[in-house]
Amino acid sequence: MAKTICIANQKGGVGKTTTSVNLSSALATLGKRVLLVDMDPQGNASSGLGIKRFESQDANSYHVLIGEKTLTEATQNTSNPNLKISTANPDLVGAEIELVDMPQREYRLKQAIASVADQYDYVLIDCPPSLGLLTLNALNAADSFLVPLQCEYYALEGLSQLLNTAGLIKKNLNPQLHIEGIVLTMFDMRNNLSHQVVTEIKNHFGEKVFNAIIPRNVRLSEAPSHGQSILEYDSKSVGAIRYLELAREVVARTEVKPSAEIAPAAEQNAYQGEVNV
Repeated sequence: MAKTICIANQKGGVGKTTTSVNLSSALATLGKRVLLVDMDPQGNASSGLGIKRFESQDANSYHVLIGEKTLTEATQNTSNPNLKISTANPDLVGAEIELVDMPQREYRLKQAIASVADQYDYVLIDCPPSLGLLTLNALNAADSFLVPLQCEYYALEGLSQLLNTAGLIKKNLNPQLHIEGIVLTMFDMRNNLSHQVVTEIKNHFGEKVFNAIIPRNVRLSEAPSHGQSILEYDSKSVGAIRYLELAREVVARTEVKPSAEIAPAAEQNAYQGEVNV
């Protein structure tokens, strides 16, 4: 049965899609059967794996959500035989509106993933940078969520709201939901502020922070323009090495039952450690 992990952060530009694409690719490289579900209308995860927009018009995540296609029908192969993807395009913007009046609107993605869960080891969901119905479906479908967090001053902006939302979903819709961990991204070793952010995040969130820290890396930035993950584009780059390390940590964590709970908390209190992650 697949472990379903939602990659979420309502703040844009934190490396969310980069993490979705490259963590999926790294898990596949480790021999795991992986499905990446692109739930972002921008479709960057799809293009990052070489799927052009016109190639996903007939069957994609939008058609799965509104019930026109099964997830199997919306799944495409990638260059890695262990990695498949359900693509996205701007049609997903309309899904936010169409889902409002649909029955079981919060469970559409959960039901779709359940139908293919025995075919994969991991299902990763790339969420949009918002907390609308698309992200709600993703969090409700997931066993856990992983948060990419940028190593900059405003790193925690929006994190408390995400934790709040996840806590409410755990309480009312998805009792098994827990935080898989926080992955620090865009780390600049020459910048003292990056080191300070890493120290503070680790002090507040402890073992929930992954040891693998993703650096700012030119090769990581170049890979999407070639429609490749970093492991395909430059497997010897520091970015590729770090995502492989992250993948190994994710695999190790899934072998033990999580003990942490998610508790709703006021946004202003999240950074002070009052959110139990």
